[in-house]
Amino acid sequence: MKPKILLLEDDMELSDTVAKFLRAKGYDVTQSFDGQNAAETIYETRFDLWLLDVKVPFQNGFELLERLRKEGDDTPAIFITSLHGADDATRGFEAGGDDYIRKPFALKELQARIEAVIKRRYPGGGEAIAIDGGRRFDPIDFTLTVNGERIPLKPKEARLLALFLQHPDTTLRKEEIFDALWDYDETPNEGSLRTFVKVLRRHLGKERIETVKEVGYRYRGDGIGS
Repeated sequence: MKPKILLLEDDMELSDTVAKFLRAKGYDVTQSFDGQNAAETIYETRFDLWLLDVKVPFQNGFELLERLRKEGDDTPAIFITSLHGADDATRGFEAGGDDYIRKPFALKELQARIEAVIKRRYPGGGEAIAIDGGRRFDPIDFTLTVNGERIPLKPKEARLLALFLQHPDTTLRKEEIFDALWDYDETPNEGSLRTFVKVLRRHLGKERIETVKEVGYRYRGDGIGS
C-alpha cells in the first residue's frame, strides 16, 4: 500500500500529469485546485502527504499550511511552486513545509522527494524496521517480514502496526486509533479493530500488544515475543 496524497495545484494540465504519474507508481492521489477546497478535503480525509502549490486561488499554499500547523496537524508537506527566490524557500520551511521543489521539475525528482519525506516519518529513516531478530516491517510498502517470509498486510492492519511502532510503550486510546485508521467518511468499527490486533498478535506474538481494558492498546517495544 502506498501513501495517500493530496495534490493542490490549480494548473489542471500539470495536476493531471502529476496525478497520473503518481497513480501509476501506486499512490492514492486526490486532486484539489484551490486552497479552500484543499482545506475542506484535508478536514474530511486523512492523508499521508500534502503536495501544495503556493499560488492558488482563495488561500495560498503557505497560508494553508500555516493554518493547519497551528491547528496541530503534522502531516508532511512538500511545496511545489514557480517561485524561485531564497526568501520564498525560507517562507515555505517557516510555514512548516518538509521540502520544496521548484517548477519545472522532473517527475522522477518529485517521486524521490516524496519517498524521502515519507521515509522520515518512520523509525529507522524509512528503511525496513527491525522489530526483533526475526521480524521486520517495511513502512513504504507495508509488508511484514517474519523469519524471511514476506507477509502482505491489509491497509488498516499495516497502518495500525505503523502507529504502534511510532508510539512504543504508550497506551493508545481506541479513539486515537480510530482517527488514524478510518477516514472521515468511514464508520469506525471496534470489532474490526480487534480483528486487526488479533492478526498482528499472530505475527508478532500476543504478548507484544497489550489490551488496556476499556481504554485501548499498548505496544511493547522491549523485545517481548522475540
